[in-house]
Amino acid sequence: MTGRLNLGAPLNEGRQLPLEDDDEINLGALLAQLWGGRYIIAFCLVLGGAIGLLYALTTPPVYQANALLQLEERSGRLALPDAMTDLLDNSPQTATEIEILRSRMVLGRAASAINLDWSISPRLAPIIGDALTRYSFPLPEFGSLKAYARKGETIRMDLLQVPPDWVGASLVITSGGDGSYQVALPDGETLQGQVGTTLQRADLGFAIRIGDLVAPAGREFVARQRDEQATIGALRDDLSVAEQGRGTGILRLTLNGPSPDVAQRWLDAVAQAYLDQNIARSMAEADSSLEFVEGQIPAAERAVRDAEQALNDFQTQQQAIDIQIETESLITQISALEEDLRRLDAQEAEIKEQFTPNHPTYRRLLENRARLEARLEELRAESSELPETQRELINLNRELELAQSVYVKLLNRAQELRVLRASSIGNVRIVDRAEASPVPIAPQKSLIVMLALILGGLAGAGIVVLRNMLRRTVPGPEVLERLGMPVFATVNIVEEAFQTHRGTEITRFAAIDSPTHLAVEALRSLRTSLHFGMLDSPTRSVVITSPAPGAGKSFTAANLAVVSAQAHQRVCIIDADMRRGTLRRYFGTRKGQPGLAEVLAGDVSIEDAIVPGPLDGLFFLPPGQLPPNPSELLMRDTLRELLASLDTVYDLTIVDAPPVLAVTDPVILGRAAGTTMVVVRHDVSLVGEVEALQKTLRDNGVRIAGSVLNGFDPRKASRYGRNGYTYGYRYEYQSSDDGADGGHFGNRGSAALRHHYRSLLEVAKSRLQGLTRKR
Repeated sequence: MTGRLNLGAPLNEGRQLPLEDDDEINLGALLAQLWGGRYIIAFCLVLGGAIGLLYALTTPPVYQANALLQLEERSGRLALPDAMTDLLDNSPQTATEIEILRSRMVLGRAASAINLDWSISPRLAPIIGDALTRYSFPLPEFGSLKAYARKGETIRMDLLQVPPDWVGASLVITSGGDGSYQVALPDGETLQGQVGTTLQRADLGFAIRIGDLVAPAGREFVARQRDEQATIGALRDDLSVAEQGRGTGILRLTLNGPSPDVAQRWLDAVAQAYLDQNIARSMAEADSSLEFVEGQIPAAERAVRDAEQALNDFQTQQQAIDIQIETESLITQISALEEDLRRLDAQEAEIKEQFTPNHPTYRRLLENRARLEARLEELRAESSELPETQRELINLNRELELAQSVYVKLLNRAQELRVLRASSIGNVRIVDRAEASPVPIAPQKSLIVMLALILGGLAGAGIVVLRNMLRRTVPGPEVLERLGMPVFATVNIVEEAFQTHRGTEITRFAAIDSPTHLAVEALRSLRTSLHFGMLDSPTRSVVITSPAPGAGKSFTAANLAVVSAQAHQRVCIIDADMRRGTLRRYFGTRKGQPGLAEVLAGDVSIEDAIVPGPLDGLFFLPPGQLPPNPSELLMRDTLRELLASLDTVYDLTIVDAPPVLAVTDPVILGRAAGTTMVVVRHDVSLVGEVEALQKTLRDNGVRIAGSVLNGFDPRKASRYGRNGYTYGYRYEYQSSDDGADGGHFGNRGSAALRHHYRSLLEVAKSRLQGLTRKR
């Protein structure tokens, strides 16, 4: 691999690069976040599915019954005279009939017919109560659990009568197990009863009869009489009516119920109530007309008798028994003409609604009327020439015939209405009687579980995305570079055995026990980067710190010291955390062993305090007895003198400092040491913490040479970063077949190597420019 180093290129060291636009949506990064939180999503998915399944199993099933009704033209009106029938609208009014069907009148009759205002139900266990009545779940028979219903238990109530004050109140019925039961009344009284026998309190207006009871002793049931309006409202909510096709007059009725039999019985009751009211309405029309006609018959009968009496009296008075043939013919013609004129008047009333007076049909009717009226006037003129006795006789005969005609018509109409009333069937016909499907329409278990799984997955994804939005951790080295901190190394996460935890007495060196581990290779790269980074430092000492505890700075410092010692360097590592130092666990020293605190205080010499490490050339200076004032000790001139003296003996001095955001010790150490390096933990350290660390050190004049991304987990890393490559990589360092050491990078390692090499080039370029300026 060859390349040229451009020393004239501008250096980005110390300059913070602009962060990417957070408003930009990167689908690859989003998918990577979801993949990183796949266990949370899977948990929410399983939890949502379990909740959906539990809901589907514990929700009472709903069954639906349906029926078809046909609305016909009102046949009862066909018995009316044609002239009147044609003026009436006989077409069925579907919208009106639907509203009548859903009215309180119809639904109230249906509810009353099947005693829908009575309700009795078993006492159900919380949450899973309905499932216990449908599935054979084991439930202990002791204590309060005995009251809850199980599968196969039934009760039927044949009678319920309560006083008005108890409407809506609960009556608790407890099974006795031997055909007996007891009823707890709302007033606190308890009554004993037997199945099939009416139990009543006449003084209270209370009565109940249990027709059937299949349940062991201790089971409880709740009975109540519901309010009529509430019952009708509930029935209306379960009922649906719609026309099958536009203008067909076919109504489809559907009703939901807790079981197929109940839904069918309820819908049958509604359809029958509607049919009965329709028939009653048709009969009411006939009754009203019949009442009117029968009320007119006595008057018409009296008119006939009066006309006959008047005619008889006149004939007796004038001693005229018969009239001449000419006079009788004249009377007949006059009566016929008057009847024709009355018929024309009826026709004119009908034609006037359809045509104007200038229409030929209307004009022919007027011409016929004029001709009949002219002929009637001629006959009346002839009758006026008759003797007075004959004229009077003609008038009396005409009145008698008119009265008889009216009377006969009323009798005929009354008979027609009686026949119509007896044969009235309404204009509604039940085409299909109520029938319920044995398959419930709800709950749709598969759909519920599917939706629950989808919602659970979405909730899990939302939690993952929201967590990442609210907790802006460092996802990769590119974030540190944008903050102006060169990344010297990306150290992969190591096994628990190489990590320091509270209570652990001995911590193993990863660089010694697992020298081919990827993290150790990264630390060797860090050793190389640090060598270039300290070319122009005043001392060969480096302070390793972090923004907050838990970043792994002690692990990095300890193993960096080991790999440096393995490179034949004399290394001294100082545990400068005189509050919570943990490096002693790597070197096996006891807590409180004399060390840095005593050296700075002048109580112990540096030669007596330093402890040899597990490798040749590796030495350790413990923190010593934890002092009450670590910052004051570090501010003494003895710290710089200590580092200067160590610089004459050792090739590298590593100072493990406390976190910057916790105490001020790292600032003091950074000003005294040659350079400072920051350890940031992948997916743990917050971006805000790193920015605060930069500001703190910069404001106090401490220069940051670079950073280390520690604890890198490829499983959590973005599968596709914003720059188009991955951060997860694999590297193996092992012996080849010919005995030479060889390295093998996976296909995903090139991106991480580019990061590492770019950082090395930046550091080298900076140091060469510094040396050139000095010359």
